[in-house]
Amino acid sequence: MSSNKFVIPVAFCLLLLSACSPKLTPFTETLKTTNKWSESELKKIQFYLSEDVKIRRQISDASTEIIRGEIKMENGKQIEEIIIPKGTPGILTSMEGGQKLAIAFENGNEHFLIFGPNEKQQGRYTLRASEWKNQMGKVKYGGKTYVTSTGDGYACLMVDLKKITDVNVKSRVAKGRTVN
Repeated sequence: MSSNKFVIPVAFCLLLLSACSPKLTPFTETLKTTNKWSESELKKIQFYLSEDVKIRRQISDASTEIIRGEIKMENGKQIEEIIIPKGTPGILTSMEGGQKLAIAFENGNEHFLIFGPNEKQQGRYTLRASEWKNQMGKVKYGGKTYVTSTGDGYACLMVDLKKITDVNVKSRVAKGRTVN
């Protein structure tokens, strides 16, 4: 009986907090074309990542340039790994061919991933790679080639539709002009 005294307030607080968090929706080709967003308008939208994305590359023995990521030793090889967690906010840095979006999830516009509409995923903008093999893709990031983890191709862009549809309208009434 005494445990119910604590469960109800805690449940209420969790419900209240979840009501304040943004409700994210997959960003789709339909959403983009329906709203006729230009590149400059898309640059004003806050994007989020739907799933964790982990990219890795082997560092050659001669390479000492490590800027970001974590270095691991695996079977005597140095591996640089970059993890972009689910929910990480990102911004559009450029558009490629009108459909592919270069989204940066960290500072520096050269560190971006490419997303594009995927017919098999109801037009959602999913992670793109130069090639896919066994559900692992090759992506360019910061000018270097990385390999994604298995299944990262399902990661898509998410947006807060409520925030996007909150539009500020400035309105005024013209007073007219008369002949002098």
